[in-house]
Amino acid sequence: MKYIICEKPGKLKLLEKKEPLRKKGEVLLKIKKVGVCGTDLHAYSGNQAFFTYPRILGHELAGEVEQIDDHSDIKVGDSVVVMPYVSCGKCIACRKGKTNCCSRIKVLGVHTDGGMQEKITVPEELLLPANGLSIEEMSIVEPLAIGAHAIRRAGLGQNDVVVVMGCGPIGIAIVKMAQIRGAKVISMDVDKRRLDYAKNKLGVDFTILATEDVQEKVAKTTHGDMASVVFDATGNKTAIEAGVNYMAHGGKYILVGLSKGELVFSHPKIHAKETTLMCSRNATLEDFEYVLGILKQKKFPTDSFITHNVGFKEMIAHFDKWLDSDYGVMKATIDF
Repeated sequence: MKYIICEKPGKLKLLEKKEPLRKKGEVLLKIKKVGVCGTDLHAYSGNQAFFTYPRILGHELAGEVEQIDDHSDIKVGDSVVVMPYVSCGKCIACRKGKTNCCSRIKVLGVHTDGGMQEKITVPEELLLPANGLSIEEMSIVEPLAIGAHAIRRAGLGQNDVVVVMGCGPIGIAIVKMAQIRGAKVISMDVDKRRLDYAKNKLGVDFTILATEDVQEKVAKTTHGDMASVVFDATGNKTAIEAGVNYMAHGGKYILVGLSKGELVFSHPKIHAKETTLMCSRNATLEDFEYVLGILKQKKFPTDSFITHNVGFKEMIAHFDKWLDSDYGVMKATIDF
């Protein structure tokens, strides 16, 4: 069978190997579609944390069951989404139900080989039935679940005013999940086209170009109150360090994007606001199930969200283009 491997930064290769053998408790899946996310692009660029080479990328997976244990409720031929976080089940995080930040977590496509291959074996407990969803909807469940987890971490309520920094796929997921919770959303990005998408396709209340005086604009929009919750979905050090400026006194700051370096905050500034600073990593089964419900209700604009799609044999020729902001990629997917 064919697979694509990232041998080193900037180097992808299409290769062949034998079909994997399923063990008891595992499922053999035929991969139907893979979403390309920032993690894949950053790994290709050589600036992804927690990453080693060579690696088969891909963790936004839509598949079809080819082999599974007979006792399972999921059957051969079923459409499934893969929750790509393999947790140990034993560490303190897992014992408290926080499998998303397991101390020994292995994320498919990051710590262990992922789904950019025609077939893959995964533990059965990672599967979520997805019959009734389109293949496109299945391929975006994982990034939407990351957004849903961030919203749940924030304890977001109706009528909260939020700033979402970054309108890439994760930022857009956060925006939509915040809207579903009844929040008023202010979107911020350096790319006007992405802001236009947030406004025209999601109907966000306000957009701010990051090159403008963001603090002044947020203050004006909120009548001086600032945002009760700020989410960072950029992973950019400068943006992250500035985010507290847009937060209200008594507010929360949720870091979803990942920066590889150190961050510096003025302690008097965050102390004066009694800032709640938290990180949001990956997602849990609860978040995946919530997103499946959202997609079944057709509450997310999947068709406009997926802007680029190619077959896996053509993917390598397109990867560099997807890194170019002028190419206009929101979400790229690959058919297998």
